[in-house]
Amino acid sequence: MVNLLWYGLNNQEAFPIDYRIYAKEIDGKTKNKHFQEMLKLAKRRGLTPEAIVMDSWYSSLDNLKMIRDLNWIWIAGLKKNRKVNRNQTLESLDIPEEGLKMHLRGYGWVMVFRFEAKNGRTDYIATNMDNPSRSIVEGFLRSRWSIEVYHRELKQTCGIESCQARTGRAQRNHIFLSIAAWLDRHRRKSLEGASFYQQQWNVIKKAISTELRRILLTTA
Repeated sequence: MVNLLWYGLNNQEAFPIDYRIYAKEIDGKTKNKHFQEMLKLAKRRGLTPEAIVMDSWYSSLDNLKMIRDLNWIWIAGLKKNRKVNRNQTLESLDIPEEGLKMHLRGYGWVMVFRFEAKNGRTDYIATNMDNPSRSIVEGFLRSRWSIEVYHRELKQTCGIESCQARTGRAQRNHIFLSIAAWLDRHRRKSLEGASFYQQQWNVIKKAISTELRRILLTTA
């Protein structure tokens, strides 16, 4: 799946607004093609995000230029060997804490920040935002975690990986219903204050209680 989520920086809530099933052998579309189609559709629907945040997988020149053509801001990871300025690579540059403005080959001027992850990995984060501060970029980057949480909840509480069907149509229906289940659980979380995992446990507890009563009544 290729997912597009809307994340509210103020309320820190994330909602799925579009998704695509990656099946290149069927429709001939790459993940980048799905990515572009979803963003263009979001534009036609009137969505006005503060920024499009994505990892390095989607930071191709075509994608970055497409987002620029939509008049949107983007924040994306770049691979360490990405060419900038006069045939330099990101890993060869001394990037200060406050970021460094540079020319991304084939695109134009961008601001790049260097982040060190706890596991020792170095991330290069670029944006076409005018004069961004490190704290602003970090705030947007934190929103990326919401899509990982969404994927985990779909798998662990909505059964998206549990389909035993063999036909493509049945599998697609199952994926859609799993997302619908996620939306319902999110609604209940907002109304009742119960997490996705608490809701799941409540169903299990009720089933266990019902079965125990049946057993007791049968053996009494």
